[in-house]
Amino acid sequence: MTKPTIPDRIEIAPGLVISRVVTGLWQVADMERGGRALDLDRAAAALGDYSAAGFDTFDMADHYGSAEDITGCFNRGVAAGRFKPATVLTKWCPTPGEMTPEVVRAGVRRSAERLAIDKIDLLQLHWWVFEHPAYLDAMRELGALQREGKIGHLGLTNFDTDHLHLLAKHGYRIATNQVCFSLLDRRAGEEMTEFCLANGVKLLAYGTLAGGLLTEKWLGKAEPRAGEIHDWSKMKYRRFVEEIGGWGVLQEILEALARIARKHKVSIANVATRWVLEQPAVGAIIVGARLGESEHRADNLALFSFALDDEDKRVIEAALENAKRIPGDCGQEYRRPPYLTASGDLSHHLSELPKAYQAVPVPDRPHRLRVDTGSVWESVAGYSRAVRIHDRILVSGTTATHGGGEVVCKGDVRGQTVYILDKIAASLSALGGSLEDVVRTRIFLRDAAQWEPVARVHGRYFADIRPANTLVEVANLVGDYDVEIEAEAVTG
Repeated sequence: MTKPTIPDRIEIAPGLVISRVVTGLWQVADMERGGRALDLDRAAAALGDYSAAGFDTFDMADHYGSAEDITGCFNRGVAAGRFKPATVLTKWCPTPGEMTPEVVRAGVRRSAERLAIDKIDLLQLHWWVFEHPAYLDAMRELGALQREGKIGHLGLTNFDTDHLHLLAKHGYRIATNQVCFSLLDRRAGEEMTEFCLANGVKLLAYGTLAGGLLTEKWLGKAEPRAGEIHDWSKMKYRRFVEEIGGWGVLQEILEALARIARKHKVSIANVATRWVLEQPAVGAIIVGARLGESEHRADNLALFSFALDDEDKRVIEAALENAKRIPGDCGQEYRRPPYLTASGDLSHHLSELPKAYQAVPVPDRPHRLRVDTGSVWESVAGYSRAVRIHDRILVSGTTATHGGGEVVCKGDVRGQTVYILDKIAASLSALGGSLEDVVRTRIFLRDAAQWEPVARVHGRYFADIRPANTLVEVANLVGDYDVEIEAEAVTG
């Protein structure tokens, strides 16, 4: 291949064309640690250099320090004719809670104002805790803003396959899902890729270089001691190395990449990134930028000067034989221990998030608590969503009913099962329990032929818990439901 002058481009959604190498601004937050504030004009000028070189797609979030403000300064420079225009992708990462139209609109308006634009090209939703179902309310209002022309396309970030499936089958057109994807973390190449290919969703891949660990700098180097790695990104991916089997496994991968890099006269980073870029569901990869400190645009352009051949792929596969799979699905590191994130251990942050439901005492029953979810039928029929007595928690038969009566994923048993198990988890949490405390589940299925999607979702939620379980077909469930589930738990 001839040496390219600009990165390849791709249409990831109707009318939304981006660079296949997206400039990521998450390191702005790292650069501003300790109260340091970046100079907006200088940082915007750095973005101008990226845009002029063809790297004209920027990705950020509302909590990446001043990243949106820097991009706003850049956009004002575009309007003044100083910079070449760029496509803006940002994320809204609200604290779970009531997602009224006012709350959603205020969040999007704040980002648009900071970005100095009237329309956000791609707005990506991140949701911290799926047990809190208000992400459905957030998506409903984001859809309204999209129809009003305030948002071009809707995307997600760090959603696992089950919850991506739920939103898609509930009727939302999801353009992208931004997930970690690298030779260390290959989860996105499994069921996530299969679903995206079948449903027209593109993956935006970050972490492709594992915070710089998949580069020449670490080839043949001794394992760093505790405290020798300081930036948040490398701290996260250093823990990924531990997950896959340790420093020796990383070195095997680096040696294989070095062999391929010599063959194509490119860098190890190019080979590691090219492997991700060639994955079938990947639309683009996101490369972090430390604005004003360093840039790797020339090296990144080399990504488009070669392709991996069959021999290269065999070499990589052989190097991966000793690498363990990182547990769970995409985004799980943000929601379950050991919390492998670029901002450290999130257990304290997650413990402070508001619960979806609140427990209240049962009158004249000193050892009894109950949870209601707001359904009109709880008072009419005289039941609680869940009841705790001493160390025992009983969860009523639960359907995929959201809010006052909305049926989630009508006609899709997998999506309904996901929503139901999240709702059961939220009920248990309100009463001081968790899914880990569950000792029995009972599944009532309208059509026994649909047992497998239900069983597989149940297996993902309870793989290490293994409660007693019964699944039966019933003649007719009340309402437009395909499945109903009840659970029993014992705490302590």
